[in-house]
Amino acid sequence: MTAPAAELQQAIFAALGADPVLTGLLGGAKIYDGAPANLPFPYLTFGRTSVYDWSTGAEKGSEHLFTLHIWSKAKGKKETLDIMEAAKACLDNSSLALDAHHLVNMRLEFAEARYDDDLSVHHGLLRYRAVIEEAA
Repeated sequence: MTAPAAELQQAIFAALGADPVLTGLLGGAKIYDGAPANLPFPYLTFGRTSVYDWSTGAEKGSEHLFTLHIWSKAKGKKETLDIMEAAKACLDNSSLALDAHHLVNMRLEFAEARYDDDLSVHHGLLRYRAVIEEAA
């Protein structure tokens, strides 16, 4: 059986990669767990994931906190903000299909767009919370 965090990440990658608005803004399905070297901007990476037990006496479940990172070298934040909005629109109230688990809910908890002086890039962050139960 696939770990719930891995199953959720696969479903998120599939949903984001199939979204024509998002892939159009990225210039293709440039969505990575770890970005390859010398990748042209913009692109999206899957960042930190934290998993917490959310089980009850009757059901096994878990809470997942994960972050998506948007990277852009465009002048100004517009490209970053547009990509963030497209990713958010794709995932908000999404009913992602999981094989061995059921997505109870998923919502955006935090969003930020900033300029990273050290890397000379615009960096967008989308932090989500998802609750998953084992499928019946």
